[in-house]
Amino acid sequence: MYIAGIDVGGTNTDAALIKDNEVVATGKVPTDHANLVESTAAALESILGSYRDTEPLELHLSTTLSTNTIIEGRGDPTFVLAVPGPGMRIEDLHLGFSVHKLSGSVDHRGREVAALNPGEITAALTSARDAGIEVMAAVGKFSHRNPSQELLIESIARDGNYGFRHITLGHRLSGRPNFPRRLATSYLNASVSGQQARFVEMVKQLMLEGRNIGRVYLLKADGGTMTLGDSLARPVETILSGPAASLMGARALTSHRQGNAVIVDIGGTTTDIAVQVAGEPVFQPQGAEIAGHKTLVPALFARSIGLGGDSEIRIISQVESGEGGPNLLIGPRRAGTPAALGGSRATPTDAAVVLGLTSIGDARRAWKVMAGLASALGMGIEETARKVIDRFTRQLVDAVEEIYAYLESRPVYTVSELLAPPDIRPRTLIGLGGPAHVFIPLAAKAMGIDWEVLPHHEEANAIGAAASRPTAAITYHADTALGVVTVPEMDYMGKIHRPMFFDLKKAREEARRWAAEKAAELGITGPEDIAVLGEESFNMVRGFYTVGWIFTIRAQVRPRVRRIAAAGEGGRN
Repeated sequence: MYIAGIDVGGTNTDAALIKDNEVVATGKVPTDHANLVESTAAALESILGSYRDTEPLELHLSTTLSTNTIIEGRGDPTFVLAVPGPGMRIEDLHLGFSVHKLSGSVDHRGREVAALNPGEITAALTSARDAGIEVMAAVGKFSHRNPSQELLIESIARDGNYGFRHITLGHRLSGRPNFPRRLATSYLNASVSGQQARFVEMVKQLMLEGRNIGRVYLLKADGGTMTLGDSLARPVETILSGPAASLMGARALTSHRQGNAVIVDIGGTTTDIAVQVAGEPVFQPQGAEIAGHKTLVPALFARSIGLGGDSEIRIISQVESGEGGPNLLIGPRRAGTPAALGGSRATPTDAAVVLGLTSIGDARRAWKVMAGLASALGMGIEETARKVIDRFTRQLVDAVEEIYAYLESRPVYTVSELLAPPDIRPRTLIGLGGPAHVFIPLAAKAMGIDWEVLPHHEEANAIGAAASRPTAAITYHADTALGVVTVPEMDYMGKIHRPMFFDLKKAREEARRWAAEKAAELGITGPEDIAVLGEESFNMVRGFYTVGWIFTIRAQVRPRVRRIAAAGEGGRN
């Protein structure tokens, strides 16, 4: 089977074609941020010449679309209806977006305490329609325990003539508690829905243009993939898919599958840094954070810094640098195309060309811009180039050290377990991205650890997208005292059969069964693909007697990656 992976990066859009877990072809085109459709289509065309089959091609996409939409504040105007219940002042949460509050409430066990007022709902929806708002989100404080009030709001919005083209309900995005994060997640999900719908239409157009494309998946922040249809309902899950592609590419290609490693993807604009502990990626337990919004989106742990091969090189004063004489600072802004490749400003890539560390482009142009920088510093050209490379390496190592200092100050979670106390320090630096072969050995030497530059390191992100498999998570909540069970992500609320005999073991079995049902929808049938991410149990006491138990189990179709044959260039220490 052929699988095509495409990763839309800040500088380039990369593509990889895989057949039977081997790389058949790779391609690269400049990313046109004003027209990501064209970038995606051009990247796909760059590899289709090697596609030799009558079976439909499976396409996996990692896109910056939702991320950029949120960061740049270009999301659709979104009407947010909230049911906070008593004692909650939404204005104190400082969410950064407007929220219209409704009366009514559900308690922490899922019991409706106060019903919604339908007239109040219709008045709120009418005001949104009159304002021309076409997307909305409805979020109840305890909707993950009882989604009925959110479902009523949706029903009124659908049945009335309000013109909403997208409605997000908070309970469908996550079954975990945390009302502020659910509000933010729902708002962002609705706000990017229009962009995502247009992107899906573009992909469908690609499928209609004779390219023999079959199933299409989008990479998510947790390193798994989702279907095009699911991405229309939950587009917020596609945020931060770029760092996820980096990590999954490393896991697909690396020879260091076990043990501790730091994974560094050096691009033209940014560098993404992820962490592997005991052979597994580290996760963000609460959820992804983006543009100041804390969400419940499941995500691999990664940090992005403004440091890349195309970064701006600035001369800073002695006072700013804290060192004798002027010094350099690289990034966080992009200078543009390296001079060696036709640009006009010096970049770290040009410094590498001057020193013979890479042979791309026109070396004479690189020498010329580096001569200008050397003159400003009062240094020789090669000495200046070495100073640029050393400064880049120092900033990269400092960023890695900051990340590990941060992780060592708090619990560290992998897909299998909570590590406490964690032994997370890296033994290997795994590198990918265009400039990886220049900077990874230098950074590893400075850190005193082994290193590996991945095979196909320039297109490893696209390979990671192609090698990733579908994931999904469910939250199973059972209250034996009330005899009620909910699986909010599946829109399910039902009764427990024989609640007096329902225990933690049975709750685990049921959670796995629901997760397996979700896995079957994704075409995954192996029980080894189901992981329990966390579980809680509390006894309910009344009058000194235990009257029931509350069980909460979170189960996931775990992120897995196909191993890709490590043919092609690479290197290791």
